Amino acid sequence: MKLVITMSRRFGTGASVIANELSERLGIPVYDKAYIEQKIDDHMYESEAEAIRKLAEKPCIILGRCASHILKDKMNVLNIFVCASKEDRIQRIMDLESLTYEQAKEKVETTDEERSAYYYEHTGNTWGDINDYHMILDTSELGVDNCANILMQYFERLEYI
Repeated sequence: MKLVITMSRRFGTGASVIANELSERLGIPVYDKAYIEQKIDDHMYESEAEAIRKLAEKPCIILGRCASHILKDKMNVLNIFVCASKEDRIQRIMDLESLTYEQAKEKVETTDEERSAYYYEHTGNTWGDINDYHMILDTSELGVDNCANILMQYFERLEYI
């Protein structure tokens, strides 16, 4: 499989769970903000975009970091956006981080605003615009656990794996 998967997501959707499940099943690494920033801090790359382009030379999953935009001209890239209802996201964050409803709601809203601003600042585009993605997964409707199965079936059907 030569596929590179980018996964953009709203905060609290369970996208990292999906990415980790795919990573295990496909035998490819997941790269996130912390990993990419470490490569820049280690002076391996000058910019996140350079690091992402280099990582995408091999099959992998890249969470966020405008990877869908950075790699938009690559033929072997599948761009996925993961969303969920705000209430489901708030509940997930309450459960994961032992927060009150108001604390979780604030964290969901703040993180979404930060991600939207980051995406716009680095791409000039609107974060979450459906035209920028090949597939949108709604974990409220599909369930976090089902999304990896859906993607695996898709990859098998198209003979990516």
